[in-house]
Amino acid sequence: MGRPFGVPVYVAPSWFLVAALITWVFGGQLDRVLPELGGARYLVSLFFAVAFYASVLVHELAHTVAALRFKLPVRRIQLQFFGGVSEIEKESETPGREFILAFVGPLLSLVLAGVFYAGMRAVEPGTVPGVLLAGLMISNLIVAAFNLLPGLPLDGGRMLRAVVWKITGKPMSGTVAAAWVGRALAISVLIGLPILNQSGALGGEAQDIGGMDTVTDALLAAILAAIIWTGAGNSLRMARLREHLPELRARALTRRAVPVETDTPLSEALRRANAAGARALVVVDADGDPMAVVREAAIVGVPEHRRPWVTVSGLAQDITEGMRVSAELAGEELLDTLRATPATEYLVVEDSGEIYGVLSAADVERAFVKAMARPS
Repeated sequence: MGRPFGVPVYVAPSWFLVAALITWVFGGQLDRVLPELGGARYLVSLFFAVAFYASVLVHELAHTVAALRFKLPVRRIQLQFFGGVSEIEKESETPGREFILAFVGPLLSLVLAGVFYAGMRAVEPGTVPGVLLAGLMISNLIVAAFNLLPGLPLDGGRMLRAVVWKITGKPMSGTVAAAWVGRALAISVLIGLPILNQSGALGGEAQDIGGMDTVTDALLAAILAAIIWTGAGNSLRMARLREHLPELRARALTRRAVPVETDTPLSEALRRANAAGARALVVVDADGDPMAVVREAAIVGVPEHRRPWVTVSGLAQDITEGMRVSAELAGEELLDTLRATPATEYLVVEDSGEIYGVLSAADVERAFVKAMARPS
């Protein structure tokens, strides 16, 4: 939908379902407050739905601006079912920054609620602008209050994570605490929201158990609880990922390689590799400069009786700039480099340009899965 601050904004298909639901529900409320609108009330309701999600976008932009201020890249903002999300690619370096990054979203929602309240006071009550401004004020207050609940994946959960991180000195401890509070919050929403609605504690009329409204409340509570529970679990998995990423080091995962000339038969190249205890082949020119990496899958595909008649050049992949990686790469930096240039093998070099070996994408994947399987 655009690129504010250079960050792309997307609208998920689920948003249209929510927009239709908001239009229908708010239209029913308008029929009681402004019956003279007739069918036009649904146009007003649709405007309210769009304006509400514009407020959600402002909420997410607050997170985005704070992240960019702290030099944290933001992949995108997505408006979706029950709100929006800013996909920040890296972790905050300090608990203080994490707290600020989480708090600015609800803060902006509170500011918007104040702006809409001031606008509501400036117009005549009981009119279309008055009802719209009142609805936007209340909805932004709800967004702020809901996001301040202290459980992941909500902003309040990230604030709790920052506090525990500051106290313990361990970001993982903060994530575990906030994620389990988030799961407890999901259970509370699942059980408590229908009960509160039925009792009239949330401002509506008390309902009889078993009616259609009860089913709707239970369904809404189940959806909210599932979103919170899933988000808390995803936060735990991402924290474990970030904790184990430093274990992925190019130098440790690289296979030793032997240089071979372009016209070298595959059987001879493999004999030299076995003699040197190497597990990879690098094709070099007459000056010894690397030109290509022999693909392991291609070697396996050549029957043994044909290997004396097949040269390594026919099984090699030319080395592009993106396939030449430093032996010092590790963690997220290593994964980002490999993701930028997808390949099966990469040439690993020292800072001096000397060949260190060959890095197999399959080896990185196996090491990644093994690291993720270990407990934190």
